[in-house]
Amino acid sequence: MFCAGSLLKLETHLSLLFSSSPSQRKLECSMEGGNTTTVTEFAVLFVTFLVAYLLILTENMLMLLVTSTDSHLHSPMYFFLSHLSFLDAFYSSIIVPKLLEHLLSNWKTVSLLECFAQISLVIFSGATEACLLSVMAYDRFQAVCHPLLYAVAMNRKVCTGLVGASWAIGMGTGLVNTILLAQHHFCGPNLVRSFACELPPVLLLVCSDPSVSIASILTTMVILGLVTLVLLLGSYTRIIMTALRINSATGRSKIFSTCSSHFLVVTIFYASGVSRYMTPASGSVLEQVLSVQYSVVTPLLNPLIYSLKNQEVKAALRRMLTKKPRLSS
Repeated sequence: MFCAGSLLKLETHLSLLFSSSPSQRKLECSMEGGNTTTVTEFAVLFVTFLVAYLLILTENMLMLLVTSTDSHLHSPMYFFLSHLSFLDAFYSSIIVPKLLEHLLSNWKTVSLLECFAQISLVIFSGATEACLLSVMAYDRFQAVCHPLLYAVAMNRKVCTGLVGASWAIGMGTGLVNTILLAQHHFCGPNLVRSFACELPPVLLLVCSDPSVSIASILTTMVILGLVTLVLLLGSYTRIIMTALRINSATGRSKIFSTCSSHFLVVTIFYASGVSRYMTPASGSVLEQVLSVQYSVVTPLLNPLIYSLKNQEVKAALRRMLTKKPRLSS
């Protein structure tokens, strides 16, 4: 659900028009204004988001391809990265295609069922990514701080269990919060200032007591966000402390460079997600920027920060591109 002008003008927002029959409920976005300047701005936005989306798909699909086909990358770190790449491509695909569709049309409609599905998938993707990022930090902690025990600590069974738990936690979180939201009664004024169906702005349409849904999402953010953040910070802190004891300046520099870039991505993801879901929705431009950060910017940066700047990945890409096809006899 998107009203293109909401990224440009606050007065442009989404209208949710509920019919008397629940099965016929539709979400509709009306667009105010229509001068040449606005149309041009919409075209620029469309091209910008289209290019960003194509880059996200290309980067992440490339990472999935190279990590699955190159035997040199069949290690725990790249196993986790492949799941992160798939999740990032999936995450953006929940939001951006609908955004692009609505940028080209004056009236925006989406079924209520589709809206709830989008809410559930956004929460699921965000929760799963938070878990995966903390798992990846733990993996780096084991590799740097306990290199001799790394193969035992991060064996195939452990890695599969950590990834499975991340997906399961994400699915459970998305389902619980969406089911609780669906129990509410919705009514006017039926205006959502957002370019996607997300829980905070849709909660403003609730006429019944929303305290259960609010408590649920806040509990999710506090428990899931706090636990994964503690794991992240704890892992990177131990990595930095270990790096400080390394005599090699090159080794220290490599570890600090890796940690700083990883920490940048984590900061953007957590800061935007927490700000969006733990503060009351108002429809401000800042909220739209925060949503863009974790649905577009983070999936765009993750492959560059975690993978494509990695020397092993670069070598694997060169091998894949220069590999000669075998001729069948």
